[in-house]
Amino acid sequence: MDSATDPYAAIFPVDGTPFYGSLLAHGDNSEILRSLTSRMGVGDRPRLVYLDPPFNTGEQWIHYEDSAATEEWEAQLRLRLELVRELLAPDGSVWLHLDDRQQHRGRALMDEVFGVKAFVATVIWQKRTSRENRKAFSSAHDYLHVYAPIGPKRWKLLRNGLPDTGTYANPDGDPRGPWRSIPICVQAGHATASQFYEIVGPAGTAHWPPRGRCWAYSESRLKELDDDGRIYWPKNGAGKPRLKRFEYESQGLTPSTLWLAAEVGDNASAKKSLMANHLAGDVFDTPKPEQLLERVVSIATNPGDVVLDPYLGSGTTAVAAERLGRRWVGIERSIQTINQFVLPRLAEIAPKSWTATGTVAGSRSAALVYSDGHAARSA
Repeated sequence: MDSATDPYAAIFPVDGTPFYGSLLAHGDNSEILRSLTSRMGVGDRPRLVYLDPPFNTGEQWIHYEDSAATEEWEAQLRLRLELVRELLAPDGSVWLHLDDRQQHRGRALMDEVFGVKAFVATVIWQKRTSRENRKAFSSAHDYLHVYAPIGPKRWKLLRNGLPDTGTYANPDGDPRGPWRSIPICVQAGHATASQFYEIVGPAGTAHWPPRGRCWAYSESRLKELDDDGRIYWPKNGAGKPRLKRFEYESQGLTPSTLWLAAEVGDNASAKKSLMANHLAGDVFDTPKPEQLLERVVSIATNPGDVVLDPYLGSGTTAVAAERLGRRWVGIERSIQTINQFVLPRLAEIAPKSWTATGTVAGSRSAALVYSDGHAARSA
């Protein structure tokens, strides 16, 4: 694909000059992903790819058909995953969102394309709180399979934690600032002999770790922490020692693999939100709530990073990324969906200019450039 027929040539030059805007593309996502792979510089590669493909439910929805032979569905998803693998930033992650009908096949494809060692976790999202009585079981959750090519241990050092809303105080006037206390005993499954010993507190009370647990630190390390004023002795020195964790040390809470509707919303709340905003026409049957995508984006990226959604749909990923200060690339095959949902939703949070860049000769793909006032280019 040369610059004469590629609408992305003016946006992502071959020389790799950084692109500072966001991109909304209309067309076949396989064609667009292939074009972007040859155009995007290293600094523009997405650190998060969120894929919410058709679940292959066998149903005909208003906005798309969700029925394909299993072999065809797998082949289509495999192709997209392979293209995403070539486009992903080296330290990026891929989140594949499916329900229980095809999630097992989806995970097998992720293993195949990214490797078993890239698996990080499977998040369970509570998509509904009401009961579905027409089926043998009421399906209440979806799956988000999370993979990182650099592996879970290295990716853990780069991902963000969830907001820590715990209370901090500074009752003893510690110059290091507000703190709160946490237990210093842990599960004893992998403990060494140095973690089992008697501790005598300032009030003379002796303490042993509870059954099945051990001290988190050796006796010598505990003394170092106490000498540094890092140990809190409750009950006027008679209680079990606790570690002082300072507010400046907080790196957020480790994300759990169970995300409840009360925390991140469900399909019903997302649908009500779309309807409340007076969007014209029929609303998506199973839209994803903004809170859900905001959590995904917040965990996997930092401000300024690029978020990619090859199945943009009603635009929730773009809205979440824009609100959180991330650049984004969204691909949607339906121009009606773009005009009816995506553009109006984006206009509500960040009214900006859009410029058509043209079409790819012999294909159904076109592109719109989302200019954010920095250095976005358009043909």
